[in-house]
Amino acid sequence: MTPQAKLIFTASLILGTTITISSNHWVMAWTGLEINTLAILPLISKSHHPRAIEAATKYFLTQAAASTLILFSSMTNAWHTGQWDITQLTHPVSCLILTSAIAMKLGLVPFHFWFPEVLQGSPLTTGLLLSTVMKFPPITLLFMTSHSLNPTLLTIMAISSTALGGWMGLNQTQIRKILAFSSIAHLGWMTIIVSYNPKLTLLNFYIYILMTMTIFLALNTNKVLKLSTLMTSWTKNPPLSTMLFLTLLSLAGLPPLTGFLPKWLIIQELTKQSMTPAAMMVSILSLLGLYFYLRLAYCATITLPPHTTNHMKQWHINKPTNTSIAILATMSTMLLPVSPLISTII
Repeated sequence: MTPQAKLIFTASLILGTTITISSNHWVMAWTGLEINTLAILPLISKSHHPRAIEAATKYFLTQAAASTLILFSSMTNAWHTGQWDITQLTHPVSCLILTSAIAMKLGLVPFHFWFPEVLQGSPLTTGLLLSTVMKFPPITLLFMTSHSLNPTLLTIMAISSTALGGWMGLNQTQIRKILAFSSIAHLGWMTIIVSYNPKLTLLNFYIYILMTMTIFLALNTNKVLKLSTLMTSWTKNPPLSTMLFLTLLSLAGLPPLTGFLPKWLIIQELTKQSMTPAAMMVSILSLLGLYFYLRLAYCATITLPPHTTNHMKQWHINKPTNTSIAILATMSTMLLPVSPLISTII
């Protein structure tokens, strides 16, 4: 792919995201989502591998169905109420359809089937966009309509997503699929609190973006796609593997790392809302995710490759660690001491 084509697709992604998050009219939000979908498809299929073409096809069909549901939901609401404003979604049927559409856009259970397969068929850089930038417009729509959606339905979907994301990630050997199920589990944490404190959903999303960008960029630097390849990464770049180790633990939500902050605040808010059983369930189910995060961290730093005479290992990478990775890794692991300031802001 030529640099000019990459520039056009990247600009289209930025344009589509900006249109959706800044619009008040449903048709403009739908237009931004469509621009995003059409811009990411060439980036998914740029390798021309059959797996990439399959991933692009699955992504297109799923996102087209979700966009159709969003348009249908807004038209139904406008038919009954005369309102095209995003924040004025009041018709019950429209709210139900929109919940399904946003769940399909994000990859929430039970509309999660496409996301691991698409991420597995995409390059790491495109997988980074799918896990972060492409989720920003649907999260914004969820934030803007959170007061209208059914809290019970969102709670059920959130707990199911946390359970499935942790359970299905246990037996995976492909790192992109592990990160896909990790994303599904984190979306469960974001969804369960959106009806009660939407700002906590955005905080969780922003911190998730920080940690996911660090992990994807570190894996892309070391050219790691499988657990077996991850085992040799320590010999290539020990500082980067150490940062990857800490970021994985932060993504798991272990204190005193940054990833503990949103989970702590969400559990606290759920307890205030008399939802202690739901808080206990998502906390226990997050232990499933902790297992495969520890598995990744173990492979990245502790496990050594077999020392056989015919086994060739790449030695240290001479190029220095990317500055952006260092900054993101620092923010992904060391923001917990400023949590009182963050709590004041939100």
